[in-house]
Amino acid sequence: MLLQTPYMQQQPGTSTDFFPLCPQPTQQWSLDWEALQRQFSWLRAMAGVPQYPAYHAEGDVLIHTHMVTAALVQHEQWRSLPADERQLLFAAALLHDVGKPACTKIEPDGMISSRGHARRGEFIARRLLWTAVELDKPVPFAQREYLARLVRLHGLPLQFLNRANPEKSITEASQNVRLDHLALLAEADVLGRICTDQAELLERVELFRVLSQEQQCYTAPRAFASDYSRFIYLHSEQGYADYEAYDDTIFEVVMLAGLPGAGKDSWIQRHYPSWPVVSLDGIRKELKITALDNQGHVVQLARERAREYMRQGQSFVWNATNTTHLLRRQLIDFFISYKARVHIVYLEAPYDVIIKRNHERSASVPVAVIDKLLNKLEIPDITEAHQVDWINNG
Repeated sequence: MLLQTPYMQQQPGTSTDFFPLCPQPTQQWSLDWEALQRQFSWLRAMAGVPQYPAYHAEGDVLIHTHMVTAALVQHEQWRSLPADERQLLFAAALLHDVGKPACTKIEPDGMISSRGHARRGEFIARRLLWTAVELDKPVPFAQREYLARLVRLHGLPLQFLNRANPEKSITEASQNVRLDHLALLAEADVLGRICTDQAELLERVELFRVLSQEQQCYTAPRAFASDYSRFIYLHSEQGYADYEAYDDTIFEVVMLAGLPGAGKDSWIQRHYPSWPVVSLDGIRKELKITALDNQGHVVQLARERAREYMRQGQSFVWNATNTTHLLRRQLIDFFISYKARVHIVYLEAPYDVIIKRNHERSASVPVAVIDKLLNKLEIPDITEAHQVDWINNG
């Protein structure tokens, strides 16, 4: 069954109870900060995590997060949103700096740095929401991934002008989150701090809004003439978003992605029974190599077999975990060099189902390995390939 796309759009019947303690109009928008701290240990972990005073004179990360959340809840734009969107942005405000406790360092010169906290925060948020840590139940896929992307991108409205191609950065981000949501989160992030350049930061957020509107992607993904045109624009150093690229692909590669135990082998048997498959697990069995051994020869042999199919213009399936964006990008560059059309299929199942399936496999993977993969898992997004599907295989 196809999972709902991670991109947040208003849909009838969307669940509004996936995250607790979100202030409600019937409660005069009251923010119960003490109750939130009691419920979430990851929130309490922010206490005492220092921030550089020139940028955050308000104090530690917990104080900042409280101020950001309060600023969001007091914002009329947030209050006017539908309930499901309010809840998403409320959770994003709480989680936006969840990576700082793990990333904050005090340099010898006294400078305090939290470089990489947004990326680390994405991973932490995904795991917390997927495995239902201190929640009544796991957060549904679409809401979970939308939140993880908001955490990853929350600094973009303050940083986009420093990018080599600001318009392209905005266009790419619009494929994953609504930029009006991102701008509102960034505005609350600025209002929730004490700094001398607050006015300048708020100006940047407004410039982000203006450019997003000019690029026609403020409340919806930037539209392209075709999926192929989108792929070419986002994967090229130069190019124009309005250009309708000529599709010269001659075969298709279906790239599987998902944790061990997500059911990739059985899914391939059901949906691509006649296609040749390059399987890293299969090659490991042939070579009598475990998942913990050096994988260099396995990957080399897999690429050689893929190259044979591609030289013949033969469509095939590439079956591996493919859990990181960098690994997928390297493979996609390899495939498109032979004029392949790449279709990523991400398979997901509940965490407990994955652990159970893995235990039942003849060549099971240690749970510690699955947890390590989950901690670094980057769910494929629509910017990576010509086509991306997210499948509930639970």
